[in-house]
Amino acid sequence: MDLAPARPDALAILERLGVAHSAFADGATTGAGLSARSPITGETIAALAETTPDETREIIGRAHEAFLRWREVPAPRRGELVRLLGEELRAAKEDLGLLVTLEAGKIVSEGLGEVQEMIDICDFAVGLSRQLYGLTIATERRHHRMAETWHPLGVCGVISAFNFPVAVWSWNAALAFVCGDPVVWKPSEKTPLTALAVDAILKRAIARFGEDAPEGLHSVLIGGRAVGEALVDDPRVPIVSATGSTRMGREVGPRLAKRFARAILELGGNNAAIVAPSADLDLTLRAVAFSAMGTAGQRCTTLRRLIVHESVYDALVPKLAKVYASVAIGDPRKDGTLVGPLVDADALAMMDRALEEAKAAGGTVHGGGRAPMPGEGVYARPALVEMPSQAGPMLHETFAPILYVTRYRDLDEAIALHNGVGAGLSSSIFTLDMREAERFLSDAGSDCGIANVNIGPSGAEIGGAFGGEKETGGGREAGSDAWKAYMRRATNTVNFGTTLPLAQGVKFDIDA
Repeated sequence: MDLAPARPDALAILERLGVAHSAFADGATTGAGLSARSPITGETIAALAETTPDETREIIGRAHEAFLRWREVPAPRRGELVRLLGEELRAAKEDLGLLVTLEAGKIVSEGLGEVQEMIDICDFAVGLSRQLYGLTIATERRHHRMAETWHPLGVCGVISAFNFPVAVWSWNAALAFVCGDPVVWKPSEKTPLTALAVDAILKRAIARFGEDAPEGLHSVLIGGRAVGEALVDDPRVPIVSATGSTRMGREVGPRLAKRFARAILELGGNNAAIVAPSADLDLTLRAVAFSAMGTAGQRCTTLRRLIVHESVYDALVPKLAKVYASVAIGDPRKDGTLVGPLVDADALAMMDRALEEAKAAGGTVHGGGRAPMPGEGVYARPALVEMPSQAGPMLHETFAPILYVTRYRDLDEAIALHNGVGAGLSSSIFTLDMREAERFLSDAGSDCGIANVNIGPSGAEIGGAFGGEKETGGGREAGSDAWKAYMRRATNTVNFGTTLPLAQGVKFDIDA
């Protein structure tokens, strides 16, 4: 199968979206600067000049100055900017979605779905801009009123990963903007072009919004570790949302804690699903296939472990193996493709090592290995691995399309296996037994931030807070009360009387 080059389409899209060619270093295929490449073909699309640490500090300085103005803009007015952003994203959805496909390797429907997620969070944040509520609190003192108020926090740093190159930014930026915080964004060095495109789209919304939007309200940092460290270490950035591996979180978290900054950490997820005896196996099969193979296994919520009751194991697993053997792998731009490329050769090498470890631990591997494709893109056959027990690589996340399957006998054993890993992001149970479902969702069940019944662990709506526990970092983004992370809380007490009663009955009488 021939693969059409990605570069011409990507450059045409960037031009339509308003990304200036001055953003690119001269000689896009010479390797100058940071190379932006397409995993579909392996070709370099463009080279970008990297932001230096000194430039990063200057950008943060402008963002801090913008904060001093933006916090004075009423929250509903700030919401208007996000409403306009949502309109611009709707107009740019086809182009931006295809750019996600070209730069991240997602199939077309997933690229478009990611942009739709951006639109959805804009809608959510616009409503939120009129609902930044505080509480009125009962006070023990006569003629006093006590309440909490919420105020903008400051510059919000966003560090995003390649697998959701634009949606993760929107989860944070839409809330940060309505909460009164400017945003400085360091996208993955593997997906810088989508970030530049989003910045151009936002600039159109800002131009329509008018002079209430200060210069420096949003900036993009292009580069790798040095740029990220400059962002994380700057005292003018009181909150950083970082999405990536647990290893990255172990470095970012302590650096932020050292200066008492807030961290929203969205890290690894070794996600599991339990298949109970009463499960609807046809539904389970479809849900498992998408959750385990979607985005070529490169989602933080990808299903990586399947814990199947021994009574239904032989009815489900052979069917699943057939799906794995026949799934359409190839160019994600083509209709019918379900599994696109891995992000790079390193991802395939990690997958191969994990499969060798699984074999050494007694696993039986179905599939796996490189899928031959023209060009320099890296494509892998999804692997289904039957394991005699939960051991070896099954205990750790490998960012690739590997699904480990093992048996269980009773629900307590299944939950113990489910919870017996370091990460705690997303989870599922497939059952028609109400007692099993409710136990899985109870405090004695899944220890993850997301727990589902009869749907897979992969794919989340913006109405629910997204994030997980343990080595997933504990962060939450999007729905519920996640907005509070982007603001500071003040407790206010007002004395409208003529006396001065003290709390807890303390007496401190003086002659006045």
